[in-house]
Amino acid sequence: MKIDSPQELFARMLSETNSAEKQITRALPKMARAADDPKLVEAFQHHLEETQGQLERIEQAADSIPDIRLKRIKSQAMESLIQEGEELIDATEKGPLRDAGLIAAAQKVEHFEIASYGTLCELAEQLGHTKAKEILAETLKEEKATDDKLSKMAKQDINRKAS
Repeated sequence: MKIDSPQELFARMLSETNSAEKQITRALPKMARAADDPKLVEAFQHHLEETQGQLERIEQAADSIPDIRLKRIKSQAMESLIQEGEELIDATEKGPLRDAGLIAAAQKVEHFEIASYGTLCELAEQLGHTKAKEILAETLKEEKATDDKLSKMAKQDINRKAS
């Protein structure tokens, strides 16, 4: 699909992000089952609930802009990140080492999402899509908070246990 305008670029990126979030909703339950630490299991379960709300926000952002429709575009980047996480699960035994690896895999996903939502917010602002920017900025804030939470879990407990 040829992209001829900033509006088309925004629509494509929003569609790719929608795909990425859908892929995450399928991966998070697997990550929760693979985790050993109860706090990590809970974090993955909480993020699944949050992600479902984020999917709704993507639709709200698209609905707030005339002539924008979400397209069925697969996020290849997210597919690769999830595959890496699955390979890590297969290569490790359940326990602290796997948990440390799961946090690392989850943070790669969070950093990708932070970059995606940050870019979408800036494009929305430049295009004058104020409502869409506000909606997407809420999700950006959640993604950053999840990344911070994972960092704290790793530093304060899980990485030490894995050593």
